[in-house]
Amino acid sequence: MATAIKDAKNRLSPILMTTLAAALRLLPLAIGSGEPVREIEGLMSVVILSGLFSSAALNLLILPGKAFRFERFGKSMKEIGA
Repeated sequence: MATAIKDAKNRLSPILMTTLAAALRLLPLAIGSGEPVREIEGLMSVVILSGLFSSAALNLLILPGKAFRFERFGKSMKEIGA
């Protein structure tokens, strides 16, 4: 568990900085005007923003839990001699 928490803390800052930098750059496109050319860019920026936030959430919330489970599984396999 300590390894998973330490790894999550190490990844927190770079993931948040990258996600926020990209999101702040795409936000004006997502909110932008309804011009025909801008409509496609606006929809694409919304999709990219949702992908950025979902990948950041997965990296910060789901992966540490999975790492903990694999670490615990490895320890139990060593105990039974496999």
